[in-house]
This record gives sequence, structure tokens and C-alpha cells, in this order.
Amino acid sequence: MKGGLFIKMKLARLSEMEALHALLARLPDNHFQRKFLETEIYRQAAGKRGEKRLRERFKEFDLDAAYEVLWDIRLCLGDWRVQMDGLLLTERGAIIIESKNISGKILFNEETGEFSREDLEGKKTIMEDPTVQLNKHIRFLTKWFKTQKINMPLAGIVVFTAKQSEFISKPNHTPICKTYQMPENLLKIWQAFPPEAHSTKLITIKKKLLSLQTPFRRNPLCQQYYLDPNELLAGVKCSQCQLLTMERHRKNWHCTKCGHRDSLAHHLAVQEYFSLVNTHLTNEQFRKFCRVDSPHVASRLLKQLDLKKTGELKTRSYQLWSGE
Repeated sequence: MKGGLFIKMKLARLSEMEALHALLARLPDNHFQRKFLETEIYRQAAGKRGEKRLRERFKEFDLDAAYEVLWDIRLCLGDWRVQMDGLLLTERGAIIIESKNISGKILFNEETGEFSREDLEGKKTIMEDPTVQLNKHIRFLTKWFKTQKINMPLAGIVVFTAKQSEFISKPNHTPICKTYQMPENLLKIWQAFPPEAHSTKLITIKKKLLSLQTPFRRNPLCQQYYLDPNELLAGVKCSQCQLLTMERHRKNWHCTKCGHRDSLAHHLAVQEYFSLVNTHLTNEQFRKFCRVDSPHVASRLLKQLDLKKTGELKTRSYQLWSGE
């Protein structure tokens, strides 16, 4: 309440990691996908740690020339969308940095075109070749630069960020290295560029890249992992004991487990719904997801939130303004 006016709360979707934890908390203990999702959380957390190590190690890179580095670049050409982990811009050329958090023995087989890793238990897994993805990014950025009238040589490197990775074989034509080797490898690639500088200023290219970034739109996780939303446990989570045990009582949420009260507990539930189930939310869906009996109470709670409304009365649905 400010100056006598009620300020509506604006919400956003949960981060992917937050959404994964929320999904796991709403799946029954015996659900067949639990183990897979636990592995997915571990994998993504390890990937984030690898990206952090890569960015920290990049601080050791230096040139006696101007350069700019951008992280997590998302661009599109029509329906063609790409996400690049890093992009080094120099006056000689640009270098795409692709990070991979893959541990074990790493094998590039150039005869068969296959990429595989062998884990600590000796299990071999065929995986997508990261050099193929890097080459696609180079091809994309070459075309993107052309549309922006930027004439700049392009190269790329794949950096393996996992601490427990061992190269058994490496490709002949694509730079591959570990995190600690990255600064020196970037310098070698830069030295191989033609020495003449291009005409467009680095700061101009940087501004174009940042201004034309394309937001990444995630599907709700039930769609992404082919889960039936009806399998999720309903309820509003208690911020104190982290259980789905909040009940609506006298204009407040009350935890039946620990007694905690929270008037805004449904805000997280709505964020979870948009992150896990669907991009549209109706009064009926809100009541089912939050275990609220009264359509009137549900309507009043939804009106507290700054959501985009479509339709009237019984056909009304709500969306996040960001659309993400």
C-alpha cells in the first residue's frame, strides 16, 4: 500500500535451476522421473560451476590491443536461434568460446565423425560432437555479421571445463583445450588472424550484439520433460518448512505443519505454475494448483498480481507480462 493505493506485485518465471527444484518438490516420491531430474539438477549445477571457472580463468587473458568479451550471447536470424557461451571481439577478428562440462576420457574419432566419453566406471557414451555445434555458431555469426555489415574474420574454440576430463584424442582442425589452457589458446588464435584491423569499432559491434540479443523463452518444464501436470502435488509451499502445507485462513496463509503465516505465499505458487505447467492460468487452474476452494478468494488473490489478462469473467486467463 502506497499513498492509499494498492501496488500490484509483478512476477517473473523462476530460473531454470529454481524451476527444477520446484518440479522435484512437487513430484511424488515414487515418480519414475525423479532420478532423471535429480541427475539433471546435478548436471546443470556442474555446468554453472564450469562456466564460472571459465570466466574466472579468462581474467588471465590479456592483449596489447583493444578487445571486448561478451558472455551468454543469444541471437536469431528468423527462426534460427543460437546461444553462445562467450564471444571475444578483437580488432583482428572474433573468437567464439564454447564451453562443455564433460568429464571422463574424451575421444574424437575423425574417421567415423563420432564423439564419445568414457566415465570413471569405464562406461562409454556416444554424445553430440561439440565441434559441430561450434561450426554451426561460426556459420551463424558469419551470416549475422554480414546482415549487420560487419566485416570480421571468425574463429572458435571448445573449452572443457570439467576438472576430471582427459583427452584421449583431439580433432585436427578445431582448437580444443581445458580451462587452464584457454588464455594461451585464445592468444594463438588471435595471432593467426590477419594483422590488419577491420573498419568497424569494437564498441559499435558490442552495442549491436547487446541491443539485438534475443530473450530465451523456456517451455514450462512439464512440457519440456513430457510430464503430465496432473501428476504434480498441489498446494502452496511454506517458506519456513518448505512443505506444501499452507492453507488459506482468514485472509492469510497458515502452515498446518509449523504454524508459519505468510500473506504472500501464493506468489511463489503462481511463479511455479508458470514455470512448470503452462503459460496461461485461469481461476479454476489456480484453485486446483493452490488448493483454494472459493472462486471469489482465488479471483481476489489473482487481482493482487500484476498479470496480463485476456478474456472476460468465466473465460478470463492470466499471463506474465514478460511472456517468458
